[in-house]
Order: sequence, then structure tokens, then C-alpha cells
Amino acid sequence: MDWITLLRSLQSDFIKRLSSGCLLHCQTEGQYSELTIISGERLKSLRDFCWLMAEKYKRTSPVRDVFINNLKGKLGEEVVKERLADFITEVDYEKRFGGDGNIDFTLSCDRAIGIEVKSRHGSIERVRWSVSSAEVEKNAVVVCILIQEEVNEAQPEYHLFVAGFLPTQMIKLKTGRISFGIEQLLYGGGLFGYLEQLQSAENNHLSKQYKKSQFQQTYIYTEEDLIQLHVKQGDECFQKREYEAAIKNYNTALQLNPDDAEVYYKRGLARYYLVDDEKAIQDYNQAIKINPKYAKAYNKLGLARYELGDYEQAIEDYSQAIRINPYDAIAYRNRADARFHIGDNQGAIEDYNQAIKINPNCVDSNALSQQRVIDIFTQSIEISSNEVVYNRGNVVYDLEDYEKAIKINPDDAEAYYNRGNARFDLGDRTGAIEDYTQAIKINYNYGDAYYNRGNARYCLGDKLLAIDDFHKATDLYWKEGKLAEHKDARERILELEIEESLDILNF
Repeated sequence: MDWITLLRSLQSDFIKRLSSGCLLHCQTEGQYSELTIISGERLKSLRDFCWLMAEKYKRTSPVRDVFINNLKGKLGEEVVKERLADFITEVDYEKRFGGDGNIDFTLSCDRAIGIEVKSRHGSIERVRWSVSSAEVEKNAVVVCILIQEEVNEAQPEYHLFVAGFLPTQMIKLKTGRISFGIEQLLYGGGLFGYLEQLQSAENNHLSKQYKKSQFQQTYIYTEEDLIQLHVKQGDECFQKREYEAAIKNYNTALQLNPDDAEVYYKRGLARYYLVDDEKAIQDYNQAIKINPKYAKAYNKLGLARYELGDYEQAIEDYSQAIRINPYDAIAYRNRADARFHIGDNQGAIEDYNQAIKINPNCVDSNALSQQRVIDIFTQSIEISSNEVVYNRGNVVYDLEDYEKAIKINPDDAEAYYNRGNARFDLGDRTGAIEDYTQAIKINYNYGDAYYNRGNARYCLGDKLLAIDDFHKATDLYWKEGKLAEHKDARERILELEIEESLDILNF
């Protein structure tokens, strides 16, 4: 176990004990203690100094604010000085203009090694410390102090905890500021040992090489990095179908950035798969509020409302998705399903036709939607329009015709592909896969055959093979310039990566 892992493990234990009050309390100067108590004359001296500082800067800031900010800082510095004693320089009580230059202490034997102290009051679940890029650059470590009591003019006693420390080599920051919580700190008991590594010029040189190897993959990230980290972790949980864990990660990301439409959308998906349609709707609506042109959110919003039986509103949501992106075959197909439920067969036919026109595989990829096309066309056969008959022919393939074509020309990839579609429609997924595979053997660049074989494999539970087929289809569609098909295949890959089993409204 490396020392970073060890100090993080000790930090986890410390956080648990901090909640219960079972802390190490040592009053001997120079020895480590998790708890330090400052009161009496010592506290009075600190107050007197802070009032002098408040008077000095009263023209630039409110007196009380200056007093409290200075008292917080000096309380923390007193704690660090008591714990490290002569190993570091004295607390600076000079009332110089311009502050301490971003360095609170240095090692007594090496003034090039700076120590920055940060003091905060708050609950351990919420309290955060922050440092600037200048502080990171000038110091070797940042020591964080947690103040139990709220700092004010009359508080008679303060209980202060060494919340932990961070070597600045662990902080990935070039500009601006970064904030971090107690769980990201290393256990304070390791502070003295770490500083010992830096106490001479020779050791400092060696420690830089040591730190470089130790910290090259161990960073405390900027707020933006943290957001991306939690989103990534949420996505990974989603892929594993751990939807509640995904929601927790998305919640954290949204706390850091409440204006991220994409994260609301993803949290809505997780809630949808937990069958929490009402909350999913709230998230989709919030995503749309942030980004009114978010077509995917409208589509998912329609699905959630469809599940609740609100078909009319679902139709409006799908319609809005189509207004934003009139080439969204899935939105047309979903709207057709909703129209079918309210008895609008003609509208459903028009939408299915449009979906097939944009992407001929759109209906093929959803067995129930395909069956609805057949049902609608069968119910509407009295319309006797060429369009209806033509499209029904596209859905209900003539298996015998394709078999005859294959006998005439065994190297006809198109015939194998069409017979595969016919077998797929009849529920013969294994036979369909055989035909798609034969079509691919004849024409290795047959993107549609890869796509449909992926669908058939998925129906048989061969998820990984299905994803592989969709990847091949995606590459071929891109090379052929079939952008709509390329986009659809990419969406299928994403869906299969994050969903194992979907109902009729997967998209």
C-alpha cells in the first residue's frame, strides 16, 4: 500500500470519528493532535490583533468582516504552529500592508518551502476550502482547519480540528481557484512526515523527483474537472444499470453546475428506467428550459408521458422534437405509436411513412412498431391507396420471392439481405442472422446488413456482438456519406451500451 492510499484510509476513519466526537486530543506542543482548543488569554490576544487589523482596513472593508476573516485565519495558524512547533516559522503578527504574500509559514530550516493554512467553519458534509493558483505555486502544502463554532466577536472558546492537508503537487490548477472537501484531503497525522522529506535542499531536490512519480496520476481537480468526473461516473453507473448510483453522481454534478441541460437529461433517463416517470418529466422539462432546442429531451419527454398514458401531450412533445429536427425518424415513429393509441390511424400511417422515408431501418429496429404498421395498414386496407399498399409491401416481405432469387443467383447479397429481413419479421432471428452473415460474406461493405444483424443479435441477447455490428455499420455509413444512417447507428450503440433490456419505447 502506498503512503497516499494509507493516508486516505486514515482520513476516512478520521471523518467517521469526527462525526462521533472520538478524536485524538494532545495538549503537548509539537505533537500531533486532531483537536486543538483555543480560549482564555490566548484567544483574547488573537481578538486584540484582529481588531487592530479591522481598524487598519476599515476604509476598504466593513470592520466586522475584516475582524472575522482575520480571526479565522489566525485561529488556523495557531493550530498549525502548535502542532509543528519549531519545525516551522512563527505566526506572523505584523500588521503589514498587503498581507502575507500567500505564504503563512515556511520550514525553519528551508524558507523556500511554504505552508498555506486555510480555516473554515461548517458541517463536514458541506464545508469546502479553496486556494488560488498563486497559493498553489508558492507553497508545498495546504493545511486545512475546521472550526467547530461559528466565528464571531463574543465566542469564548473554539474547538479546531486539523481536517487534513494536500501537497500542492496533487492540485491540478494553472489559473483561477479550486475548492475541495474534507474527503479529498490526506490525513493530518502525515503532515509532519511529509514535510520532513522537504527540509533540506538536497532532500527537496530528491523529493521533487519522488513527488513527480507519486503524484503524476493523483490530482485534486478543478471544479470543472469534478463536474466531468461525476458525470463520467454517473454514465458508468448508468451503463451498468446502477441507476440510483448514477442519479447520485448526476446530483453532485448539478450541485456544482445547476445549468447543465445534458446532465438533467441523463438524470431523467436514469429516473425513467427506475419507472419514476414524474421525476423524469421534471428533469426533461428542466433540460428544455435551459436549452429550448433540445430535441432529444422532447423525444424522451414524450416517452415518459406516453408511459403515463398522456398520449395527446406525448404527441405534442414528439411534434416539437420534429420541429427542431425534421429528419428525426425516431420521433416520427414514436409519434405514430402515440397516434395509433388515440385511434388516429391515418396520422400514424403518415408518420410511419415519413419515418421509413428518412430511415428505412427505423421501423425494422423495433418489432412492435413494425407490427403496428402491419396492423394499421391491415385495418386501413379499405383506403386502397397506392401508398398504403406499397408500404405494407415494404414491411411484410415475400419470403418465397427472395428464396427463388437466391436459387437463381446464389451470389446475390441483396436477396440474402431481403430474406433475412423477412425471416426477422417472422420471428426467425437465427435464420435472419444467417442470411445477413451470408450477405456480408458476399459484400463485406454492406452497412445495412451489419445494422440489421446487430438488431437480430440483440433480440437473441447477444449484446456485445450486436454492438460490434453497429460499430461496423457506423463506419460504413460514414464512408458512404449516409449521415442519417450513421447517426441512427451511433444512437443504437449508445442505447445498447447503457440499456440491457428495453420495452417498446426504447428510444
